[in-house]
Amino acid sequence: MKIYILVAIILVILVAAVILAQRGDEKKTVVVYTSVDQVYSEPVFRAFENETGIRVMPVYDVEATKTTGLVNRLIAEKARPQADVFWSGEFSQTIVLKNKSVLAPYQSPSAEDIPAQYKDADGYWTGFGGRARIFIVNTDLLTPSQFPHSVYDMLESTYPGKTIGIAYPMFGTTATHAAALYSYLGKEKAHAFFTSLNNRNVRVVDGNSVVRDLVADGQLVYGLTDTDDACGAVESGRNVTIVIPDQGEGEMGTLVIPNTVALIAGAPHPAEAKVFMDYLLDKKSESVMVASGWIQIPVRDIPASTCINSTGIKTIPITYQDTYDALQPAQNDLTELFIR
Repeated sequence: MKIYILVAIILVILVAAVILAQRGDEKKTVVVYTSVDQVYSEPVFRAFENETGIRVMPVYDVEATKTTGLVNRLIAEKARPQADVFWSGEFSQTIVLKNKSVLAPYQSPSAEDIPAQYKDADGYWTGFGGRARIFIVNTDLLTPSQFPHSVYDMLESTYPGKTIGIAYPMFGTTATHAAALYSYLGKEKAHAFFTSLNNRNVRVVDGNSVVRDLVADGQLVYGLTDTDDACGAVESGRNVTIVIPDQGEGEMGTLVIPNTVALIAGAPHPAEAKVFMDYLLDKKSESVMVASGWIQIPVRDIPASTCINSTGIKTIPITYQDTYDALQPAQNDLTELFIR
């Protein structure tokens, strides 16, 4: 009888050990939904795994719908969250998630040296180094005297509209840029601007990287894109250059877009999520992402990208909240213009 009891005790101990081991493995996982291009985000994930032993399970979005696709998924999963962390290459959709009660507050100690303007006042998201909206110009097709210097140059008849490119202005950073224009210019002037673009038959493509490739290949003379895409082409030796638009006296400036990271409310792995956020927001990680080409405009005192001179960039004089407030009205308006 004693033998049976002993065997039973041993079996219970073994089963408990297996369950605890499985739970231990589960705790060493973090699920990150990210709109950041895999070529830039994956090295960060691998370095984090090597340093902490926590396995990252990333979920990426497609170029045409980023960041919107992931945001819609997170909203749909709100009752039963699958993600732990949302890492976005921009800010407006992160504010959408805050307002939909998808996020939980977390103020990382790694972000203490990040200026307050890049942080949500309630701690629901934190911004760090980012990118700017710029023109990429084919230097085989245009001389410096022919370079565009303002977004309004896209409306001029100097070049056929089909030789100028933008990504769909309802998605990604192009949507954020459009919202900033609606906020700064007002709906009437912004609507007139995009209507003129549409009437000019400016080429509208599936993403900023497509704009870059078409310009680099000589199919477009110039296009509107982000610094990370353009710098990739410059540094690979393509015959292109970068022009930061609207930097002159009396001009509005361009949009600078920080990365943002946020904790998901009800995250399955909240402790691991916070460890990842601490790692991502560390000054060392920002420096690594500058070196990798993902960040051109750091928010700390870090050597900036050599691809562009980011010192003293003139930015559109609005807040992130101003841009967010204009996002949905801009998207509604632009959907009617560009989706038929």
